[in-house]
Amino acid sequence: MRHLKLKIAYDGTDYVGWQVQHNGVSIQQRLEEGWTAVTGETTRITASGRTDSGVHALAQVCSVATESQLTPETLVRALNAETPYDVAVLKVEEAPDDFHAIRDAIQKTYCYYVQYGRIQNPLRLRTCWYVPGDIDIQAMQEAAIHLTGELDFASFQTTGAERNTTIRNVSQLEIEPEPMDGFPGLKITITANGFLYNMVRNIVGTLIRVGKNSNDAQWVKWVLDQQDRQVAGQTAPAHALYLHHVV
Repeated sequence: MRHLKLKIAYDGTDYVGWQVQHNGVSIQQRLEEGWTAVTGETTRITASGRTDSGVHALAQVCSVATESQLTPETLVRALNAETPYDVAVLKVEEAPDDFHAIRDAIQKTYCYYVQYGRIQNPLRLRTCWYVPGDIDIQAMQEAAIHLTGELDFASFQTTGAERNTTIRNVSQLEIEPEPMDGFPGLKITITANGFLYNMVRNIVGTLIRVGKNSNDAQWVKWVLDQQDRQVAGQTAPAHALYLHHVV
């Protein structure tokens, strides 16, 4: 039995998320169907994280156990021939026998893209969140300082996937200008040792309130201290979120 590590990218627009579900087609389903077509095996492919419906990935990491003797290079070519155009296998490599994509993930980075201004960019409807009007990026940067470090992020967890603890260590939270085809925009990058359900999107929605001057930077610290999801900002739309990379 061989154990392999896969790195894949996908546009999540037309999928119900990573995990196989009964209410639609998932990334996992399409990848496993491709695996069966290539190797003849029916097996489970495990990803480092279950991205939600509409969320994209630039470098999702997966683990799989197989009896196939196809080389990693052959598997890349064959899987890409058997998966849809919006799912790409970037790399396949040998892994230790005990490798597990979820258990061995020690850090993940997500990026979220926002386009703002008076006019919406029609070319980015599927890939970024349009927020009308101006945004104060500096105010968002000041607010982000309060969300960096080992903290209790209970205020940013959507109910539905309870965890043993809501404490997470956010090592990076950066907001920087990101022009989009001449339209004003920004990118929010967040790295942590793990994430609660909808944590990134809830943080983004909260920071946008600061950027729109509905609340000041200190308000974000107050939200964090309340440990109450009801006091934070909205859950930002899924279609502008990308799993950037996994360590």
